[in-house]
Amino acid sequence: MRKIINLKPFKEFLQSETSGGIILLCCVVFSLLIANSPLSASFEDLLTTTIGFDTPYLHLDYTVSAWINDGLMAIFFLMVGLEIKRELVEGELSSPKKAALPILAALGGVLTPAFIYFIFNNGRITATGWGIPMATDIAFAIGIISLLGKRVPLSLRIFLAALAIVDDLMAILVIAVFYTSEIHFANLAYAGAIWLVLILFNKLGVKKLVFYLIPGVFIWYFIHHSGIHATIAGVLTAFTLPTTPDAKESPLEKLEHYLFRPVNFLIMPLFALSNTNIRFEKGMMSGLATPLGFGIIFGLFIGKPLGITIFSWLSTKAGIAKLPAGTKWNHIFGAGILGGIGFTMSIFVAILSFVENHSLLAEAKFAILCASLLAGICGTAYLSFVSAKKKVAQ
Repeated sequence: MRKIINLKPFKEFLQSETSGGIILLCCVVFSLLIANSPLSASFEDLLTTTIGFDTPYLHLDYTVSAWINDGLMAIFFLMVGLEIKRELVEGELSSPKKAALPILAALGGVLTPAFIYFIFNNGRITATGWGIPMATDIAFAIGIISLLGKRVPLSLRIFLAALAIVDDLMAILVIAVFYTSEIHFANLAYAGAIWLVLILFNKLGVKKLVFYLIPGVFIWYFIHHSGIHATIAGVLTAFTLPTTPDAKESPLEKLEHYLFRPVNFLIMPLFALSNTNIRFEKGMMSGLATPLGFGIIFGLFIGKPLGITIFSWLSTKAGIAKLPAGTKWNHIFGAGILGGIGFTMSIFVAILSFVENHSLLAEAKFAILCASLLAGICGTAYLSFVSAKKKVAQ
């Protein structure tokens, strides 16, 4: 008799919000193992393999790593941007006071870590790395908070996603102004013109997704060639898609539904695999006890939660912002700890800061990894403790 395979547990796993986070963390561990094994050279060769084509009019020949970080991650930012816009129209960010909170919290989460890094490294050769602890890695932060599932309010996940997006946009602006040697304003103008066309489509009531996604690809292309990080194209495109505050499924919600599985089960795991391949080298451990290491670790692990929490508290006390429904101050502090997961953007800024100094770059990468792991573990533990304490009180 033929045995019937029960696929229900597998389907439930794919539909679970925590499954994407579990796969993401597994990919992080797997990538670290590969990077410190005999396969590391082959894996690095794969990531640096160029794919695409180059013509007088189109330049699309990038490494595998670049396609993942600049191409696929733009799709991730597109999905997150869709979620943020939906919440701005009909959800937890629909009032000015609620929307102001993640913006001001992100500002605190940017300024405080940079100031802490400056205290440790002012006047040193490492002073140029002040932008390293500024950014929250949205992919890992959201992936980890999704592991907590219903133990944290949904509004907190929305808050953290909005905060991380604003945080990354600020970091992108810092990179554009302070770490980019040349910006091609003509390409920015082309991208801006296409974006205005998409806004016009929205105003005219255009509903078909193809009229937004194809121009969105061109926005990505021109922003990428402007010298600014291309992932911002995903957010810009997402904010032009039409949605409604009623229960009827809008084009925005339809696209969000389409993107959920590809992003969580393909794009984010590939991103983790390609960006966590850090090879442990001599001197890394001792590098943690240097001004560079202290600036990064204290900036991310201490500066982030302090800046996010203090700026959130000040903005609510001033009447500018309002806490999301169901979210308490201990939740905000826990989200602030997770905000200390700097990783991708932090490593990117570290490369720009110390591109000609391999030893400093290795120390910076290891400090970022340690701070991000510490923030992820402590943030998860703290929010789990808050949830358990709440259940006991009830």
